[in-house]
Amino acid sequence: MEEATQILSYVAYLLPAIVVGLISYFFFKGHTANEEGRRRYLIQKEAQKSVIPVRLQAYERITLFLERIDPNKILIRVKPYSDDIQEYENLLIKSIDQEYEHNLSQQIYVSPECWNLITAAKNATLQIIRQSVMNEKNDSSDKLRHYILNHFMGEITPSKKALEYVNKEVKELFD
Repeated sequence: MEEATQILSYVAYLLPAIVVGLISYFFFKGHTANEEGRRRYLIQKEAQKSVIPVRLQAYERITLFLERIDPNKILIRVKPYSDDIQEYENLLIKSIDQEYEHNLSQQIYVSPECWNLITAAKNATLQIIRQSVMNEKNDSSDKLRHYILNHFMGEITPSKKALEYVNKEVKELFD
């Protein structure tokens, strides 16, 4: 009986220490998790300061790319060397491909949907040029230029559609 009383007195002394220990454990566990979250937030906030300018620069380069491959602008900027329509087609396609390859690295800074739309705009522009060359009416490079320019007088070009999406994505960065 005396042993039971002695064990009960030990438990009576240990019980408050165990309760305080458990409370301390959960308090410090919550505090540590909170501090870890705060540190992650601060690191992410600091990293974002350097990432946002790089992403904006990528969007600027993509915008420039889309403007440069726009059929209405590339036909004015890239003039034919001769009347040979095949030679002019190759010159336009080469110019578009070079612009695309020059901006290929920008895809890591934009969403996959945005990059897919940019690639689709490039491919659609190439397709327009190729289809226009096949038209029998276009037997010289000047006629080809006039045909494509007249075709897009009142229409939205693939580049403009992609540019609208790029603008929307940039606005989402600041919302």
